[in-house]
Amino acid sequence: MQIVAGIEIHIQLQTKTKAFSASPIGFGGSPNERASAIDIGMPGTLPVVNKEMLSQAIMLGTWLNSKINALNTFARKHYFYPDLPKGYQITQDENPILTGGYLEYEVKGETKRCELHHAHLEEDAGKSVHGYKHGISGVDLNRAGQPLLEIVTEPCLNNIDEIIAFLKRMHSIVTYLGICDGNMQEGSFRCDVNVSIRKDEHAPLGTRVELKNMNSFKFIQKALEFEISRQTDLLEDGKKIVQETRQYNEKTGKTESMRDKETAQDYRYFKDPDIPAVWIDDAFIAEAVARLPESPTDRLEQYVSLGVPKTEATIIAYNKPMGDYLAYLIQQDLDPKLASNWLLGPVSEHANKEGLLFNALPISAKELAELLTALRDDIVSSKMAKEVFGFMWTEQKSAATIIEEKGLKQLTNEDEIAGIIMDIIQNNPSQVDAYRNGKDKLFGFFVGQAMKATKGQANPALLNKILKDKLNA
Repeated sequence: MQIVAGIEIHIQLQTKTKAFSASPIGFGGSPNERASAIDIGMPGTLPVVNKEMLSQAIMLGTWLNSKINALNTFARKHYFYPDLPKGYQITQDENPILTGGYLEYEVKGETKRCELHHAHLEEDAGKSVHGYKHGISGVDLNRAGQPLLEIVTEPCLNNIDEIIAFLKRMHSIVTYLGICDGNMQEGSFRCDVNVSIRKDEHAPLGTRVELKNMNSFKFIQKALEFEISRQTDLLEDGKKIVQETRQYNEKTGKTESMRDKETAQDYRYFKDPDIPAVWIDDAFIAEAVARLPESPTDRLEQYVSLGVPKTEATIIAYNKPMGDYLAYLIQQDLDPKLASNWLLGPVSEHANKEGLLFNALPISAKELAELLTALRDDIVSSKMAKEVFGFMWTEQKSAATIIEEKGLKQLTNEDEIAGIIMDIIQNNPSQVDAYRNGKDKLFGFFVGQAMKATKGQANPALLNKILKDKLNA
């Protein structure tokens, strides 16, 4: 059996206002406080195309080797949801802003390429809110009209590893370009996966099933695992697969049918009579392209040349805010490998725990550099540095202040450490004799006693050196 999948990725663009109105965009807030008469389709209102969403689409299209189309038209796509008050969605149909292109990504060290069909601009729908009062549902239209860029791939992905790797690379690119914040929990980056199964690569494509609105790499993988197993079982039992739209239920770990899959005829597309055709000239394209940042591959090569392992270097290079942190840390003469370990270790752990992106961390690159400098200069040990970092994160204080207030400065005075070790040796004569008679494992006992006596603040390397000297004297 061969899996064949194509993906539709919805990216919320980082504009200041909505796709066709001057309403501000943003997540959260009081229901409907950012919904204007245009967003809800009141009679007599006229939409106006947001130029910035065109620019951001061009930026991504250039990066993805897509053709940027000069002629752009908008259509009305009809369907009836309570969170779509106009009864239709403004989108692109016949003349999308981008066509073609491709994205290369890596799977287990092998470079793969996914061909893109097109990408079109459209407005987002609102959001149904269930249970905000007992037994009552409401509609929040703050999101209605927010600009989306929908990227549609060709059916060229053949296993779950490829699908996840492709999505992660696309996620890293749109966040690197700064056109999307990439917050999957808030729906800024979400996708529909159309998946089918056929006997082998020479057989006709199977009946595709759409897995709708998934916004977590973890749940995308689990949904695909279940759906592929479900379709395989049906085919092996001689049953037909129904073309439909399904959703993943996180509680049951299963996909569930939502509705029969619509066709283009169901949507009744026609050109929006309120929005004239938009022609994009070369000057507008050049202005958008000029905003592109340096290629992450340049950063990747730099990090690898500085000793950062390629896997870690790739993650940082394609995460622009994280790469900006590393660039600053390197400028402060900090070891690139140490810095990258911290960015992918303690810093990422705290960020992931609180659902924060790297461009919204409570600790700046300068503050992190201060801590890592203290670690480099043996003011704190590695263990102590992580403790200091935790306090910096929660208390919003500098490393120097935390080290002073919490008494976390590392003990590096040789005479003081030697005095503590001599007391331990004198108080444990039987263990000393046993060690000197060949029981080398007892060295750990003395290290533990010394660290306990110094409250874990002794420099480990210095303590070990002095301890060996005294025990072997």
